[in-house]
Amino acid sequence: MSLLLKLSRLIDGLSSLIGKTVMWLILAATLISASNAVIRKAFSISSNAWLEIQWYLFAAVFMLGGGYAFLRNAHVRIDFISSRLSPRARNWIDVAGIIVFLLPLCYFMVTLGWPLFERAWVSGEMSSNSGGLIRWPVYGMIPLGFALLFVQGISELIKRIAFLTGHGPDALDHTGPSETELLAKEIEAQEKARKAGAQS
Repeated sequence: MSLLLKLSRLIDGLSSLIGKTVMWLILAATLISASNAVIRKAFSISSNAWLEIQWYLFAAVFMLGGGYAFLRNAHVRIDFISSRLSPRARNWIDVAGIIVFLLPLCYFMVTLGWPLFERAWVSGEMSSNSGGLIRWPVYGMIPLGFALLFVQGISELIKRIAFLTGHGPDALDHTGPSETELLAKEIEAQEKARKAGAQS
């Protein structure tokens, strides 16, 4: 089990890195959208490529961030029911959900999405809009995003089984401080350290 937990930590690290990276695409999409609007109003110049790159960036955030959302337990969950269940029951439900629904769905989406990406790559498929972009990058996000979600599903499955067998903590236990509270404490500690450094 220790080897599997080590694998789980590696997967979590990968998902965290990808998730924190794709967050910046939201800023990029916002800046492109604002710049496009200003240029269109000020100079009456517009391009479908600018519009499509915003869609591509949104697709990248949505598809590539799925594994990170699962890691952070930010996916949709029926909390008013799960909060009434025991920790073991919640973990057993997650194990069943991951094995019966999540992993098969990810497998089918990867196997069905790959030929779509491959055809677009080989043919050099372009957008039907005038001045539009090539299509293979956005098609490629389908198998890649579901592959990342599949791998994170394996990590979450390992963590649930580790808890159920007494080899790890409850990954669904969120009774401690929230991420916002932890971030606030970190900022406060950095501010204190900065002031202490300025005084010395």
